[in-house]
Amino acid sequence: MLQVSNLEKHYQSVTAVNGLTFDVNPGEIFALLGPNGAGKSSLVKMLVGFTQADNGSITLTDGDETHDYIPSHLLGYLPEDRGLYPEKSVKQNLAFFATLHGVSKTDFEGRCLHWLEKFNLTDRIDEPLKALSKGNQQKVQLISAILHQPKWVLLDEPFSGLDPINQELVVTFLAELKQQGMTVILSAHQMAMVEKLADRVLLLNQGSAVIYGELEEILLAKQAAVIHVRYADQVDITSLDELKNNYVVETVKSNQLLITLQNNQTLNGLMPLLASLGQVVELKNQAQSLHTIYLNAVAAHNSERSSSEGSSVEISQ
Repeated sequence: MLQVSNLEKHYQSVTAVNGLTFDVNPGEIFALLGPNGAGKSSLVKMLVGFTQADNGSITLTDGDETHDYIPSHLLGYLPEDRGLYPEKSVKQNLAFFATLHGVSKTDFEGRCLHWLEKFNLTDRIDEPLKALSKGNQQKVQLISAILHQPKWVLLDEPFSGLDPINQELVVTFLAELKQQGMTVILSAHQMAMVEKLADRVLLLNQGSAVIYGELEEILLAKQAAVIHVRYADQVDITSLDELKNNYVVETVKSNQLLITLQNNQTLNGLMPLLASLGQVVELKNQAQSLHTIYLNAVAAHNSERSSSEGSSVEISQ
C-alpha cells in the first residue's frame, strides 16, 4: 500500500502541495485529477523520488520492506516529458528500456510482440520512431514503461496526443495492467476516460484535496441536477451576467448549454434567464458526469479561497 500523510511542498512563496493525506490500494486504478497548476506534477515528483517533501510523509509498503517513495525497481513511469530516441527503431527503443530494467531477451521478445499487437504497431516494429505519428510514438512510450512488469505504474497524461480510437486502446491497455495485478496511478485531463477506468480519485486544486474517494460513491453523492438546454439559434452567455455569475454553465455547442443547479437553486428561478437568451427548443435533465463534478468542485473551491482571502485582508486592515 502507498500511504501519503500531511504532505507539503513549497517553492518560495508558492505552496504547491498543501497537507495532502490519501492512500492508494494495491491492484487499483487511482486517478489523480486537477487543473493546470493544481499541484499534480509536484506530487508526482515526490512520489517517484525526484524531489523531497518539505513536510509530511510518503510510505510505500512492499512485503517486509518500506520506502519513502516508489523505487525504480517497482515502478513503471510515463513522465510528462517523453524520452524516446527518434533515430532508433521502435524495437530498439523498447529493447533499450527493457534492458535497463533487467528484462531477459526471451521475455522481451514475447512482451514486445504482445503489446505492439495490442496497439496495432506490429508492422512498424523496425521503423525509426521519428517515422511514426505523435500518437503512435505515445503508444511506444507507454509500452516502454511496463515491459518489466512493474508492481506500480505511474502515468502522467497517457492520453496525450491520441485520437478517440487510440484513447480507447489505452483504456483497454490500462484495464489489462490492472488485470495483471499492477497498481496504476493515472494523472489525466480526459474525464470521460477516467470515468471508465478509475476505482478511486483524488481531485486537487491549488495544492489541496477537493474530492477524494471511491469514484462510484462520488458519482452517486454529487447528484446535483444537470440541465441540458438546446436553443433554436446560437446563444452567448457573456451577455447575461446573472446567469454566468450565479450558475455553473458549460457551453456544449454554440446553441447548447449544460447548467448545474446547486441545492438552493430551482428550475423555476432558472427558466426566465434561459428564455431571455433565445428560443428554447429542448430542455432535459441528465446524469451528472465526472467532468461536471470536476468543474463544480474546482469552481466552489476557488470561490471559497477567494472569500477566505478577502476576509483575511479585511481583518488585517
